[in-house]
Amino acid sequence: MLRRGGCLCGNIRYSVSQDPRVHYCHCEMCRRSTGSAFAVLCWVGRSALRWEGQAPSFRRSSPLARRGFCRRCGTPLALDYDGSAEIALHGGTFDEPNSFRPAYNYGADRRLDWVCAGIGLPEHAIMERW
Repeated sequence: MLRRGGCLCGNIRYSVSQDPRVHYCHCEMCRRSTGSAFAVLCWVGRSALRWEGQAPSFRRSSPLARRGFCRRCGTPLALDYDGSAEIALHGGTFDEPNSFRPAYNYGADRRLDWVCAGIGLPEHAIMERW
């Protein structure tokens, strides 16, 4: 199944040719980069992702990753770990984000006390260190 998405202004569009591996991320980096209480990350193989038209701009967000965004409207689009076979797209940027659900929590020990999303799903601790 081909899934599509893009940024708020439509400057950047993408298509994905596989179902993503989806989870909530509660780490501080994701909170700050999205401006939200958590991120919903949708991991796909690099070969399954096609940027259509303009590709996002990327900025280094840590010693191990960079984040992609639309330079025109600022929409955060991607998390790209160095050397990974996968890239994460932000769930809210898909045209039909209701067609998949997060399966687990990452960084659950850093979940904000008032966040109820993902309660009862499996939890994984943060592994990155920098």
